[in-house]
Amino acid sequence: MLVTSIKKITLSLSLLVVIGGVVNFGLQEVTASNAQQRQSYIVSAKNIEKLQESLVQQQLTPTHILPIINAVAVNLTEDELLQLQQTTTIKSTVNHKVKLASNGYGWGKRKWQPSSDVVTYINATDAHSSRNFGDGITIGFLDTGLEQLAGLTNDLYGRDKFWGTYDAVNNTISNYGGEESGHGTHVSSIAVNSDYDVYGKIYGVAPNASIVGIKAFDGEGQATYADVIRGIDWALQVKDQINLRVLNMSFSGPVRSYYWDDPLNQAVMKAWQAGIVVVASSGNKGPEPMSIGVPGNVPYIITVGAMTDSYTKSYFEDDNLATFSSAGPTVESFVKPEIVAPGGHLSGLMAYDSQIVTEHPEFHDGGRYFEMSGTSQAAAVVSGVVALMLNQDPLLTPDDVKCRLMSSAKLAVNDLGDLAYSVFQQGAGVVDVQQALNSTAIDCANTNMDIAKDLAGEAHYYGPANVDENGNFFIEGLSSRYQWSVSDELDSDGGLIWKNNLGADGGLIWKNSLGTDGGLIWKNSVGIDGGLIWKNSVNVDGGLIWKNSVNVDGGLIWKNSVEFTSAEAIGVNNWVDQQ
Repeated sequence: MLVTSIKKITLSLSLLVVIGGVVNFGLQEVTASNAQQRQSYIVSAKNIEKLQESLVQQQLTPTHILPIINAVAVNLTEDELLQLQQTTTIKSTVNHKVKLASNGYGWGKRKWQPSSDVVTYINATDAHSSRNFGDGITIGFLDTGLEQLAGLTNDLYGRDKFWGTYDAVNNTISNYGGEESGHGTHVSSIAVNSDYDVYGKIYGVAPNASIVGIKAFDGEGQATYADVIRGIDWALQVKDQINLRVLNMSFSGPVRSYYWDDPLNQAVMKAWQAGIVVVASSGNKGPEPMSIGVPGNVPYIITVGAMTDSYTKSYFEDDNLATFSSAGPTVESFVKPEIVAPGGHLSGLMAYDSQIVTEHPEFHDGGRYFEMSGTSQAAAVVSGVVALMLNQDPLLTPDDVKCRLMSSAKLAVNDLGDLAYSVFQQGAGVVDVQQALNSTAIDCANTNMDIAKDLAGEAHYYGPANVDENGNFFIEGLSSRYQWSVSDELDSDGGLIWKNNLGADGGLIWKNSLGTDGGLIWKNSVGIDGGLIWKNSVNVDGGLIWKNSVNVDGGLIWKNSVEFTSAEAIGVNNWVDQQ
């Protein structure tokens, strides 16, 4: 399967080269005199042909062609960018660095063939008993590459399930994974590992799902926007050939704009629109509010936070939301994450010579397994669940999948029946495979939103989250049960139960559009100097401006975590302690 598949993929790759004309993919040469002045930009234009003509006239060669967002990546000086702006109507943004979002290490014990607990915890055993192993569904892992290890290359029946790897950095395709870091291999193994543990339990959530690597991150877990976008573009080119239905994005970066203005997010939205279920990690910047990163802040996709069993797999009352798990709401007032999944001290495959193992050998079992924590791992759990759902019903749309995952999740409540964590921390709750597969819910996700209009710039959307005069977050139209007092401790007070029934509120599928009753509404205003500023519709001294500092004249005090530095990157290797 692999050889013929790679041939097919190569044909699609050739399409990328000719889209928009013949373009040299080689890196632009820079002389010593101007090297420090040049910076990589992502430049987009509605008239891409005109943009390419202008580049030729200025003798500029793009490093990346990004047809998915009608853009190119090109190294420019400030003068060259100014000249380009004068000749062509363009939008430009710095080609930001990115890094993978999850990994952690901790106090895990060395052990040979550690036990498989995730499948049981998320209630996937019935699916496996009915022979639903995710067959026929391909999951793409946009990550550091994939090592060819047993459990990843073959399914439960010994059939080849590894499609190879597209290297988005070098624009090449290989039968091999090109993995240096170990992160991509670990993440993918949580979703699809077909190995058995010492008790005969399967490791992977969807062990027969096929996988393809999309390598955009290096051994350090670093990448650029252009490489990631090119990887997403490639996934769209080959999705029908290899039935790529799920795209796992276990990385996160700082929010630098509204979701619709971010070029990486635009590519993510294109993938969702094309029928690919995008699953992204929420990030490891928790527990502060408003710490969801890019691309998890895209309202359409499935963003996943992490919970942990506190090393007591059969005792549920000490389960916790992982303290590192990023929380919402987003800048545009959407509730995030949508769902949480196990992300603490998960055992996954990793080659002994991977960079992560080399740097932290004490967390390797001496064989093939490595214990890590993070929202990257939690996202992989959900990607495996999605493969099971699509195997059972291939006609499900991405919106359908999101709807059923959320409507079937289990909320964490305490012994009084109150939410143990706010919806801005746990979303709709922890994923439940059996309930998701049994769900018949429809039309309950991304309602009142039009992704085509969003991408075309004709309409953009805000969510239902808001903040009251005391700085507490709430959801318009829902009861006080869904309010988050940010001064509350993250840990619950004991008696934690993951519960399906939400009571009389009608369920936790919150609306995506606002019906204002005169309360505070987050509107569209982006601050200067990289700082995000939000205005609202309340006329107090000419309209409040919410900043990361105290407002005077009775204004709100809103401390949040959306501040960033220009050097902050998107990536994977943000280590967190094992939980």
